Amino acid sequence: MGRYVIRRLLQMIPVFVGATLLIFLMVNVMGDPIAGLCGERECDPATAARLRAEFGLDKPVWQQYLTYMGNVFTGDFGTAFNGQPVTELMADAFPVTIRLTLVAIVFEIVIGIGLGMLTGLRRGRPVDTGVLLVTLVVIAVPTFVTGLLLQLLLGVKWGWIRPSVSAEAPLDELIVPGLVLAAVSLAYVTRLTRTSIAENRRADYVRTAIAKGLPRRRVMTHHLLRNSLIPVVTFIGADIGALMGGAIVTERIFNIHGVGYQLYQGILRQNTQTVVGFVTVLVLVFLLVNLLVDLLYAVLDPRIRYA
Repeated sequence: MGRYVIRRLLQMIPVFVGATLLIFLMVNVMGDPIAGLCGERECDPATAARLRAEFGLDKPVWQQYLTYMGNVFTGDFGTAFNGQPVTELMADAFPVTIRLTLVAIVFEIVIGIGLGMLTGLRRGRPVDTGVLLVTLVVIAVPTFVTGLLLQLLLGVKWGWIRPSVSAEAPLDELIVPGLVLAAVSLAYVTRLTRTSIAENRRADYVRTAIAKGLPRRRVMTHHLLRNSLIPVVTFIGADIGALMGGAIVTERIFNIHGVGYQLYQGILRQNTQTVVGFVTVLVLVFLLVNLLVDLLYAVLDPRIRYA
């Protein structure tokens, strides 16, 4: 196991460098960030030259990237164009988005896996058909429609929640935004769990456990569910990073100042330092979560062993 972890960590290095290089190049072709600093009026040549030299934009792209990566390894993600260090923006944004993502993941695990197991054990029955229809509708409806509808009904019309989340973003105010963020993924988790449960239910090890006289609950949870969760865990693991980076719509609807909000502002203002810094951290989140998911395979399925 230890050698496998070390090998995976070493493999993450070129992936991280390649991903950050691609992101850095893509962000630098979005447009001229200096033009956005001067507003609607065009910067005069002297001011533009001074700003380029101040932010290191007068150097070749490859040199900018090497400088940026050297600073990243020292914990310096650069300075936004408003003079605020990107690490300060991260310190404010990431805790909020992490709480929002945790709420969404809890919905996916509790509701998604619960409904998936229920429908997988009752495949072809009315409850199975009903849940499949509901999940199909959830997948088909865009996230911004679901978010605006719940905000209008629960927040404006009925007054059950705050229409917009406060600056502190406590957990109780993130329940509805978390549900909106998790809605589509929750539907996929339900369908994926249902399919996996229905397939593994006919497996030999399940029939053997039943023939040995084991209690039905133990067969369902210890044998059937554990082995059926491998594709589900893979999906949820990949979804964690996607939820953190893809929360732009949800955070805009509920006025949540998290990672999605900062990315939106950075792209809108062509603030390359902010966008590259936040996406760099999201790449690290993806890589670490994927490693954790691979290690969980051995916990869920004892047949899997890493040499």
